[in-house]
Amino acid sequence: MKLLIADRDAKERTGMEWLIQSYPVPFDRVIHAENPDSALEQLLQEVPQVICVELDMIPRDLWDGFRQTVRRYARRVIGITAEATFERAMQAIELRAVDLWVKPVSPDRVRRTLSRCYRELAETARIQSPPSPSAPPSFSYRALFLGEEEAKPATLLLIQPETPEEIAPLHRFLQNYPFRSQPTLFPLSDAVVALFPRGGKENEQDLHREAYRMINEGAERLGISLFVVLHPGGNAPTLRDQYQTARQALQLRFYRGDRQVVKAKQPVQWRELDPFLTPEEQHRWLEMLDGRNRDDAKNWMQHEFLSLTPPYPDPGLLRIRLTSILAQLRRFMKREGLNRDDSLENRYHQIFATVLYQPLLYRIVQDLLLFIYELFEAAEDPARREFSDPVEQGVRYMEKEFHRSELSLKEVAEHVGRNPAYFSHLLSRQKKVTFRELLRTIRIRHARRLLTSTSLSIQEIAGRCGFPNANHFSRVFKEVMGTTPREYRNLKNRKVAKEEEV
Repeated sequence: MKLLIADRDAKERTGMEWLIQSYPVPFDRVIHAENPDSALEQLLQEVPQVICVELDMIPRDLWDGFRQTVRRYARRVIGITAEATFERAMQAIELRAVDLWVKPVSPDRVRRTLSRCYRELAETARIQSPPSPSAPPSFSYRALFLGEEEAKPATLLLIQPETPEEIAPLHRFLQNYPFRSQPTLFPLSDAVVALFPRGGKENEQDLHREAYRMINEGAERLGISLFVVLHPGGNAPTLRDQYQTARQALQLRFYRGDRQVVKAKQPVQWRELDPFLTPEEQHRWLEMLDGRNRDDAKNWMQHEFLSLTPPYPDPGLLRIRLTSILAQLRRFMKREGLNRDDSLENRYHQIFATVLYQPLLYRIVQDLLLFIYELFEAAEDPARREFSDPVEQGVRYMEKEFHRSELSLKEVAEHVGRNPAYFSHLLSRQKKVTFRELLRTIRIRHARRLLTSTSLSIQEIAGRCGFPNANHFSRVFKEVMGTTPREYRNLKNRKVAKEEEV
């Protein structure tokens, strides 16, 4: 489709052509004319479908002939003037102009008017030249999902808005979007697939640029944030394989955010990640929460989740890791009696849903930090202190002080402001264990970690876990685990070595 710009000002013509090339207004050719004679000559030789003509440059004695020629050969006319007068408006009406631009013209108006002209002309051409009924469709849902049909090679765009409710307006937007070659669109439950036959007007590089323009256009016109995966086809054996690879790459949105275009030629490779907090990390979170340390919590979260680089861990594993932090927050709420506050309980469940379903990692981290700050403010309210859970506070104290062999029930009870006998009763009722059993469990858990992750001696581990000597440690360890500390370490080491051999 051709566009003629007839204007005396060379800078105006060049600027308009640059604007057309910069925005998604896909005219195949832009022709220039600097005076009425060259405009008529180009009009007769090139027969452009759309002409933008400066009305001020046409003398009165040439007007009738110019008007008749333009009305005969141009499909769409746009008038341009520097004078917003009645005479210029009448000239535009006589040319049957679809718009009259008064200089200086806003880029947005130029883009909108030209895009509308292109869509109308393209739709007219489609209606006048329908495809042959005998011609089979290039693509289908069956080829996309089942791979049961032969499909022509394609370049695939997988376009996802922020919410499923935006699929319908996105689909309408894409149907009218002025691609250089119109794609076949397949709306899905959470995205839209656009398939371009390879070898058409749109090559991979053009589509990459076009996708960014489309993202900006969608944000401007619809207020929709889009994430786009581009799969050029390449060695994908079937359209289904191509779609599946693009679908997997859609998960990169979790890390990269919206308004991005990701190329996906190969399946995404995720790196390994243990999603659960280590004992050291759990201890660190207990310290941060008890200390109401906002800065440390913020720095830990940003370092752990917002500084990730490829290859990324599987998003599902990272969500599990985030729920491990939620478990620490839950314990904190119980210790401080915050779980009795309905508003904080509702916020906790909202945050839990955010961790599970929010598509963008940075928003999860943001919401989680805001919730942590809310808990800190609530816990610092003196009116809430009477609702603090003494058992959870006592368990927290035991987790912190378990390495001291002299730690006693009396000390823990005094820490939470309760009589030892009463605290022991509360502990047994709530945790179903005695003070001694719980302390032993905590110490053995930490000892197991040190046995498998360090080369510390049995004596050193006994000292670090609150046992008076190695013999006592070994005896208690065997009672709980059914094996001595040394045998436990050797067994674990052999198991790791065997797994490495495999």
